[in-house]
Amino acid sequence: MKLLLNRIASPLGDILLVIDEDQRARALSFADHQSRFLRQLDERYGRYELRDVPSPSPIGTKLARYFAGEFDALDDVQTAVEGSELQHRVWTAMRGIPAGQVTSYGELARDLGYTDPRMAVEVGAAVGANPIAIVVPCHRVIGKDGSLKGYAWGLHRKRWLLAHEGAMIRKDSAQPSLML
Repeated sequence: MKLLLNRIASPLGDILLVIDEDQRARALSFADHQSRFLRQLDERYGRYELRDVPSPSPIGTKLARYFAGEFDALDDVQTAVEGSELQHRVWTAMRGIPAGQVTSYGELARDLGYTDPRMAVEVGAAVGANPIAIVVPCHRVIGKDGSLKGYAWGLHRKRWLLAHEGAMIRKDSAQPSLML
């Protein structure tokens, strides 16, 4: 499999975007997580050829538009990732959460039709396994108490993304509130 690596500058640090030859997003991470990123590519794809792409890809251009405030710029980005049926359901559902809004792990589980409250944990694991930051907006999933919980690329980035999208309503306090 041939994969293309696009390095993109962003307000959150350099982004590593992996796309395939059909211009589908396969992975997105940050340069300061490169070791883990490459390890995850190995786990997902086994044998692959990763080639640097010197100019921004179409998805890279859409990311720049997103960072400029055009939040729907990523809506039509095609993705192609390996995962379980539950992971794919969760990742698809996350793409339906509009910019500027958040949902909890439990709400996401209920939206997917699960009535057992313990499924929030399984849904949370699927959220955490998301390989495509920002495009698949796992940053929009928070704890039921409004806390940010975890984010594979750092809570500072999750906080920034939510503020950028307008989900943070009190920027003057140490712990900004979220619009729920």
